Amino acid sequence: MPALTTKLRRRSIFTRVAAAEKELERRLSGNLEVVEQRLLDCLDEAKDPCVSEVVRHLVVAGGKRLRPALTLLGAEFGDPQADGVVEAAVISELVHTASLCHDDVMDRALMRHGVPSVNARWGNPVGVMAGNWLVAKAAQLSARLGPEVVPLQAEASSRLVSGQLKEMVGPRDSVDRLTHYFDVVSDKSASLIALSLRSGALQGGAPAGTEDVLRTYGEHLGVAFQISDDLLDVTSRSSLSGKEQGKDLAIGVASLPVLLARADERPGTAELRALLDPSAELAGPAHERALALLRESPAMAEAAEMMDRRLALARGALRGLPNTPALRVLDALCEFVATRRV
Repeated sequence: MPALTTKLRRRSIFTRVAAAEKELERRLSGNLEVVEQRLLDCLDEAKDPCVSEVVRHLVVAGGKRLRPALTLLGAEFGDPQADGVVEAAVISELVHTASLCHDDVMDRALMRHGVPSVNARWGNPVGVMAGNWLVAKAAQLSARLGPEVVPLQAEASSRLVSGQLKEMVGPRDSVDRLTHYFDVVSDKSASLIALSLRSGALQGGAPAGTEDVLRTYGEHLGVAFQISDDLLDVTSRSSLSGKEQGKDLAIGVASLPVLLARADERPGTAELRALLDPSAELAGPAHERALALLRESPAMAEAAEMMDRRLALARGALRGLPNTPALRVLDALCEFVATRRV
């Protein structure tokens, strides 16, 4: 087993949220190791060594492995050891990693998981093609699992692209900017969270209705997780997050705190609104000043309140499921998102 596995287990959020469910935590950790090895095996199936090197780059760097862990949790509502559960978890991570490759190209990001991004190391065209290869590999695995899985993966991939396009084009004149933001986040972030849970429940043979409940939970959790990322872009140090602090702000991505701050016309907000104006150049001291003002802005608390409302909706959806260790971990995950620092 590669040394990466120990790093993954140490960094996995599920070592914290599942701490009270010892048996489930041990099973999740063991199954995540199997997923990790299968994930690496899939990348080694690339016929061209250059392709293998590139696509392994970000995977080996680590990450939270949130999506494959959610797939495993979804399977807990049926048979977690059923055939296809591990493959479904691998698919969710392949699609997620592909989306990171594409996002980094669009955002001109230099770092991901604490290492140079694919585009920073090999260039934008390679970053795009690496993401495409990962999506194709995920589709290949989905086809092996059968006709029920293919539509799920295809829907999530379609929504990821749709969300990215919406973000690039921006809102139409007739569309409220907050509405546009939540449409983008739903497609770019929540779709894959929901896919992970649904595919696990499907492969595990969970009872009828479970998949729909987990989809609703996953959609709300995914939006909340993105809002949490927006907040961390402002508050978290690069050494902890593995990403450049204030990167979204620097490249003009309209995160939720930024949108709320731009709309805040209360006394004392004029300087921040001027800095956050889409036409303003944010670099060097101006960028640092905008970050400092945004940290103290009421927009941060307002964004956190919106995140909490989404988490409440996610928790509410879980009432349709039996009170099992897996359900309690999903509930604890909401608390983790509400209080995460990295």
